[in-house]
Amino acid sequence: MHLLSKSTGVLLAIVLCLSLQNVQSTSNFKTFVDNSDTKFNHMVLDKDRGWVFIGAVNRLYQLSLNLELISNYSTGPVDDALLCSVLDCPLSAIKKPTNNYNKALVIDYSNPRLIACGSVFQGLCTVHNLMNISDVQVVKESVVANNASASTVAFIAPGPVKSTSPTFVLYVGATFTGNSPYRSEVPAVASRSLENNKLLSIAEVGVTTGTRMFVNNLSRERYIINYVYGFSSGAFSYFLTTQMKMTSPNSPYISKLIRICHEDKDYYSYTEIPIECIGGGRQYNLAQAAFVGKPGSELAAILGNTAQDDVLYVVFSQSEQTEGEHANQPTANCALCIYSLNAIKRQFKLNINNCFSGKGTRGLDFIIIGHDCIRTKIETITEDFCGLDVNTPLGGEIPVTAVPVLTFNTNLSAVAATSTGDFTVVFIGTRSGHLKKIVVENSVSAFEYDDIVIDEKSSVNADMMFDTNMNYLYVMTENKVTRVKVQNCSKYESCKECLSAKDPYCGWCSLENKCSLRSSCQDAAKDPLSWIPYKTGRCTSITSVSPKELQRTTARTLELTIDNLPPLAGQFLCVFTIFDKVLTTNATRNNFGVNCTTPRTDLLPSIPPGQHHFTAKLSVKTSNNPEFVVTNFTFFDCNTYTSCTPCVSSMFPCDWCVDGHRCTHDTAENCRNDILVTGINRGGPSYRSGPTFCPTINGTTDGSSEILVPAGTWKGIRVKIHIIGQFIVQTRFLCQFNIEGRVSSVNADLIGDTISCEEMEFAYTQRGPNMTATFAVIWGGSKPLDNPDDIHVVIYRCRDMAENCGMCLALDKKYGCGWCQSTNRCEITNQCDGGSGGWLNQSHTCPNLSILSFRPQLGPWEGGTNITIEGINLGRSFSDIYSGVTVAGISCEPYEHLYKTTREIVCRVDGPGTSEVRKGPVMVKVENFRGESKQHYQFIDPRIEEIFPRHGPRSGGTTLSIKGKYMNAGSLIEVFIDELPCKVISVNASETKCLTSASNRQREGKIKVKFDQGIRFCDKDLYEYTEDPIIESLESGVTGTNKFPKGIPAGGIKISVSGKHLLSIQRPKFYVYNEEKTKHYLSKCEVHSDSLMTCLSPYIADINNSLLEAEKPKQLDYGFEMDNVAAVQNISMNNNYPKFSLYPNPHFDEFENMIKYYKSDYLTINGMNIDRACQETDIRVRIGNKDCNVTSLSKQQLTCKPPSEQPTNSINGSDSETNNQDLPEVIVSIGENFHVNIGKLDYSTSSAQTGAFAETTLYGGVVGMIILTLIFIAFLIAYRRKSTESSRVLKNMQEQMDILELRVAAECKEAFAELQTEMTDLTSDITSGGIPFLDYRSYAIKILFPNLEDHSAIQREKPELLRKEKGLRLFGQLVLNKTFLLLFIRTLESNRYFSMKDRVNVAAMIMISLQSKMEYCTDILKTLLADLIEKCIEGKSHPKLLLRRTESVAEKMLSAWFTFLLYKFLRECAGEPLYMLFRAIKQQVNKGPVDAITSEARYSLSEEKLIRQSIDYRAMTVYVSISQQTAFVTGLDPNTENVPVKVLDCDTISQVKEKALDTIYRATPYSQRPRPSELDVEWRTGMSGRLILYDDDSTSKIDNEWKKKNTLNHYRVPDGGLLNLVSVKQTSNYNLSIMSADKIEKLHKYETLNIAKYNTASPPYRTTSPLTHDNDGGYKAWHLVKHHDSNDNHKEGDRSNKMVSEIYLTRLLATKGTLQKFVDDLFETIFSTAHRGSALPLAIKYMFDFLDDQALQHGITDPEVVHTWKSNSLPLRFWVNLIKNPNFVFDIHKSNIVDSCLSVVAQTFMDSCSTSDHRLGKDSPSSKLLYAKDIPVYKEWVDRYYSDIKIMQAISDQDMNAMLAEESRLHATEFNINSSLYELYMYAVKYNEQLMVTLEEDEFSQKQRLAYKLEQVHNIMVADPNL
Repeated sequence: MHLLSKSTGVLLAIVLCLSLQNVQSTSNFKTFVDNSDTKFNHMVLDKDRGWVFIGAVNRLYQLSLNLELISNYSTGPVDDALLCSVLDCPLSAIKKPTNNYNKALVIDYSNPRLIACGSVFQGLCTVHNLMNISDVQVVKESVVANNASASTVAFIAPGPVKSTSPTFVLYVGATFTGNSPYRSEVPAVASRSLENNKLLSIAEVGVTTGTRMFVNNLSRERYIINYVYGFSSGAFSYFLTTQMKMTSPNSPYISKLIRICHEDKDYYSYTEIPIECIGGGRQYNLAQAAFVGKPGSELAAILGNTAQDDVLYVVFSQSEQTEGEHANQPTANCALCIYSLNAIKRQFKLNINNCFSGKGTRGLDFIIIGHDCIRTKIETITEDFCGLDVNTPLGGEIPVTAVPVLTFNTNLSAVAATSTGDFTVVFIGTRSGHLKKIVVENSVSAFEYDDIVIDEKSSVNADMMFDTNMNYLYVMTENKVTRVKVQNCSKYESCKECLSAKDPYCGWCSLENKCSLRSSCQDAAKDPLSWIPYKTGRCTSITSVSPKELQRTTARTLELTIDNLPPLAGQFLCVFTIFDKVLTTNATRNNFGVNCTTPRTDLLPSIPPGQHHFTAKLSVKTSNNPEFVVTNFTFFDCNTYTSCTPCVSSMFPCDWCVDGHRCTHDTAENCRNDILVTGINRGGPSYRSGPTFCPTINGTTDGSSEILVPAGTWKGIRVKIHIIGQFIVQTRFLCQFNIEGRVSSVNADLIGDTISCEEMEFAYTQRGPNMTATFAVIWGGSKPLDNPDDIHVVIYRCRDMAENCGMCLALDKKYGCGWCQSTNRCEITNQCDGGSGGWLNQSHTCPNLSILSFRPQLGPWEGGTNITIEGINLGRSFSDIYSGVTVAGISCEPYEHLYKTTREIVCRVDGPGTSEVRKGPVMVKVENFRGESKQHYQFIDPRIEEIFPRHGPRSGGTTLSIKGKYMNAGSLIEVFIDELPCKVISVNASETKCLTSASNRQREGKIKVKFDQGIRFCDKDLYEYTEDPIIESLESGVTGTNKFPKGIPAGGIKISVSGKHLLSIQRPKFYVYNEEKTKHYLSKCEVHSDSLMTCLSPYIADINNSLLEAEKPKQLDYGFEMDNVAAVQNISMNNNYPKFSLYPNPHFDEFENMIKYYKSDYLTINGMNIDRACQETDIRVRIGNKDCNVTSLSKQQLTCKPPSEQPTNSINGSDSETNNQDLPEVIVSIGENFHVNIGKLDYSTSSAQTGAFAETTLYGGVVGMIILTLIFIAFLIAYRRKSTESSRVLKNMQEQMDILELRVAAECKEAFAELQTEMTDLTSDITSGGIPFLDYRSYAIKILFPNLEDHSAIQREKPELLRKEKGLRLFGQLVLNKTFLLLFIRTLESNRYFSMKDRVNVAAMIMISLQSKMEYCTDILKTLLADLIEKCIEGKSHPKLLLRRTESVAEKMLSAWFTFLLYKFLRECAGEPLYMLFRAIKQQVNKGPVDAITSEARYSLSEEKLIRQSIDYRAMTVYVSISQQTAFVTGLDPNTENVPVKVLDCDTISQVKEKALDTIYRATPYSQRPRPSELDVEWRTGMSGRLILYDDDSTSKIDNEWKKKNTLNHYRVPDGGLLNLVSVKQTSNYNLSIMSADKIEKLHKYETLNIAKYNTASPPYRTTSPLTHDNDGGYKAWHLVKHHDSNDNHKEGDRSNKMVSEIYLTRLLATKGTLQKFVDDLFETIFSTAHRGSALPLAIKYMFDFLDDQALQHGITDPEVVHTWKSNSLPLRFWVNLIKNPNFVFDIHKSNIVDSCLSVVAQTFMDSCSTSDHRLGKDSPSSKLLYAKDIPVYKEWVDRYYSDIKIMQAISDQDMNAMLAEESRLHATEFNINSSLYELYMYAVKYNEQLMVTLEEDEFSQKQRLAYKLEQVHNIMVADPNL
């Protein structure tokens, strides 16, 4: 098989392909991703090794527990067809590459292996070695569903025990697909063996039962069962399903649980009950996913279980509709429900108990027609009850119900559950790719505590599973598997975070001060405070530390208040962790916590530079445990503050010593006799507190924080200060400046609150418009005043701040800059020649206004154009230029928000109002100065001339070119197609290009272009939106049936693309992706027509040609760039399109010695892989400067036709032939990138040929050829003349045969369609009314005594036998003696006067007598059959003749035995197709004329009963009613009026009666209908006219000696005529009309007269009118065909409308074709071991095994002998009888023509069971010819049937006897046993003498004194005088 025979090379290639797959990892996630299109279907985890296996579309993966790829295996695509079975394919099946969807993936741990089942080959499974998944075994069994969407659930669980060791089986639930003729063989639910000798076969197969269950064929197409989940718990296996509540259409959907007992070999325990999830007024009826797991202890206690009991977790969804089309569609209203398995068991027990108590029905009509529950004597049914052979299968109605614990408003798709300690945790996957974490608190409530994004917008697969340690959850989406840690406690850093997360896994480990699992916390079990779960909600925490902070240079004892401090042993310690230093001090526990000292100050680290404190982690621990509680503690150092303001403003208790100029925490020690400013965080009252009391610089004199100084100037700085203390005033002050790192100090004076610094020059050297210099006021020598406002000096240069006048005057006034005209620079006034250089300040206007450029330079004359003007000195403010801009003399209005001071103006100009050309400069005026542009702006009139293309796809994206004049006019150009925008991408003077947008429909639109306010239309052409292109197929290389694109790395291969609407694209491109899909390679395409284009395969540079294989090309994805058409992009990712096959570049062999001598008409070039991807047109061969036309390709050769003369070398063009350098080179090229020089071609021969001999040879050859040609022409003329005549005859015959074939085909097709419609109606009748089965007694009597209606055996009481009761009782005891009965039978058979009739009667009476003792009866039968076989073997007759004819009592008993034991099978299974066949034949026959005399019919299977001439007839409908009086007389339904009845105008009146009764009483058994002889047909015309119609009356037509039966046409009854069925008693008093035939034809009106003397009852069938007086007068009656006597000269004149009569045999074919389906259904049911929901009857298996044993016992090895025995015993003895006589089974009437058709079917059935090959010829019977092609197929069915039965498990005597006992019990009172015993006794009397001798001579008889006992019976019976 293709998918299973992959070599190592292929595996390596696949691994390379999978290089795109990767493993991603984070701290809590590991993922495996497949970036290809492969979708994951199923996942399973190896619990022993931790491996993960993934079943995907066309692939299997094996991953490590860390999701690293170990190996993979390709499972598809494969060539498959739905018509193919597991074993083979019919010739008619068309295979195509088919994706293999993984439907089931399980691990068999008993024999470590992986079982993977896919959708191909009818759901076939493969078995893989767990160590090497490439090691594969194929199991040819149909196991799972065979398409992508149908559900399959599979799991391994215990099965029926076969030995002391447990036996495991594979449980499979599969949805019926119905897409293949083989799906009916796949059970809905089955247990399959895991034993190697019958791997995946049905585990246990009995005769009528087995470990399987089918949905019957009436329901399986429409009653779809969706299997959601499967699991095993306790002694049972379960399936969770969603299915319709009832089998009727539009039934609501519900969820159900199916249960099967593990030890049940027969599936007697198969039970279904509903499962419900109801809450909040909603019923969540559709189960989406489920999981069986263990609950936490809290939930278990609430459910009344232990933590070891199983719990079922199910996520449900509410359906879209309660009924109708979307009743099975889930919504986002979802819920989680929880069920205890113990509660589920109790509900199953309750349902089973009810049924076994006789309450209700068994239900499950979709499996087997429902029956009432049978009350049994079982008193107690336990929860582990495994079922009996009664009340099975069982569908309970009492549901198991639960209330949702949590509801959701998103679609759920997966669920998994586990427990951790007391908690139950549920993980739920959503269809949007999220994973929800749920805590279940009790049976009715839960909450969600986390939501993780797994794979956004990709549904989570139902296969979620935990690793063996339950630490990780594996979650799968469409192409990604994620390993999720079930908890992530470590991410919570505090107790509060840990507990507020409400993660049941996590708790706060107090002693270790971490959030962790309970198992990771030491002493968690000893004290509840050691590990705190979220429910406790209280953390061990330090609530306060006193003091809360401390000066680093001091040490103190700290008091720590700790809540929830656990009792701990050992010394408490305080641990201070500071940076990388850990310092520990002893602690003492007290009532509130602990006390401990701070570390020694010399051990504390220094405060980092620039900082004033550090924070230590203060934790508490004991000497025996790690830190369990932690807080922060701060060490600060006031000494780090260097100024007053930050010191007293700090968060710590720091004070400032003013004179000491220091910050301190201890003022008593460090600030004695000093002015003190206390800090804001210092406690207690203070005179000076806070930064407002600090000596500071308050600000400048103008209140600004910056002091502006022009560079190069001298200036004195003045600032305000705030000081305290007189001692500061008395000190010296300095002003200090830091300029470019240089510190300059000048003296300062304090005047009041102002410091005045001496003047100094401020200058800087660096480039730039300004720089900042720091500033400080120093007192006391080195103590700076605080500068809290950061007052600083800004030194600036005006010339560097503006480069032109406009910008200079626009600077901020604070700088004092102006424009110096003398230096043409921006300066302060003092620097402009001492103020005399023409200095302009901000009140002046710059004189040199200039326009540098503007855009656009063209605009529409309508105006509205925005013009951007760039220049110099374009105003200082918007008001300067607001009204001063003109364009070509027209005012242009500036935009204020777009104005850039002095540099740029954007304004909007209006048009001149006329289309005349107008142009002029752009001018800007600022006060009295004006600037003018050098270029002119022009108002023009744009004009559109043409567009290209004129059409494009609806999706848009077409580059539309609009050509014309002035196409670049204006500032904003917009293009529209009607109202749809077209995005402009480029413009120039002659062309505007835009990209079209999408249109929602096909349309034509006008092109509109907006040039600002000017609008132009294209009046010449419209643009058409056409339909998007559609790609239908791609093909390249050699043309074949499989069309797919091919290419080579060099590219250049022509790819023919077929599709629709291709002309809508102007520049299509084809692209191919690399394997990683990270890059694509483009090539151009050329469109030839609307349906065809060609593309060249692209050059793929990144592929290594040497790695490509010709036989296994790389499969790459591809697509098309066709404007914005999305449907053709990445088109190969759609499953309907094949991949791009990349083959290696062809290899061409060089010529030997690089030269080849040209000797013939063609040049052959050798190579490899030439035609793998190429065809002739792809390859170009150049010889010198001319082409060599390629004529053919093969894998290893290329042939081309060189030019007739040697071309010149393309290199130098020389004509010399003597120098090899001048010979033409042969170069093979493919596309633009592949060129191979293979050598040179020499047209001269290698040695010169001399001419004399050659010339003579030439002349002789020419003469010979002329002579041969003349002879051939003469022969041809003679042959042509003869063949022309034959052809004419043959053509005429062919035309006739063609016409005949067409007639037969048309008739067959039409007939089948009509019959199917009628049979559909019949099916509905059967559904409502049922099949009219005979009761058991009637059925048995009809088969045992076919010619007797009322046999004595069924008479309940016979008074004459009451007096003989004692004798019969004693005789009955003798019959129950095996020795007596065997001797009795042998004695009778040995008597030559014991006739065949007697044998049949005795066998029947024995069987009836032993009806209540079937075990004994079977024993007798086996003994007799064994004797018969032995006699046959010992005799001279061939063993195959055994059982062929009923010549013995044993053979007749065998028939009766099967009759008794197969009645149930008939009713439940085989009866339906037999009845359907009967009704189909009857319907088909009645559609055409049927001769009432001969029973010949137009539609027949029997040649003998076929009308062999053309009959003109017309189908019509009459409306039949039954009168009230008739209803009263006959007891009919009085409400039957105007029932439409289909009849033919050629039907006789009796036929009309029968059809009317069939129609009216179609749902009524035949025996309960009125007889046709009891009714007459009355035709009503007008208001009062009426006429009784008869087959014969005085109006009947007479032709010579022939008298024709009256028909509807004879009476001229019209279509739609009204007929009445009236009783004969009524019609005897009717006034009958006496009219002649001609009056009937003319008047259509009848006068009535009273004929009272004809009031007697009508004769049988009432076919003759009372007016018929001649008693036929010796006429011969005929209806449709006159059948002449043999001596009547066969008057052909009466059959003038006949053609050759055999031509009508084609009607047999038409009828056969119409009925074929019904014949097939019957044969398939009979020859199937499991069909229509019923298993094989035990009796068949038992008897066939007996025959097999007998063959072995007698050494018979010929399989055909045993085959013949089985065929003779059952099919030919039992089934043939019922096929020919369905009236033995059903209460029906079988007409002669139907009987003939059934006989043909029966003969076909017999031929199918035969082992001999029938040689067919022209003399073969038509019945054999008719089914000649079908019989070989049927024979295969028979062979398979016998083979399947043989391999079934043998039936034990115990099981068989149990079945026989049940049959005896059921039918013990059906017959009058005394009557049958009396019949047997009469034979004992008749053959008494011989019988007594036999009894007296037999040894065993003597011991039992049987002769004496018989004599006693005689004496008692003789006492009756009537004997």
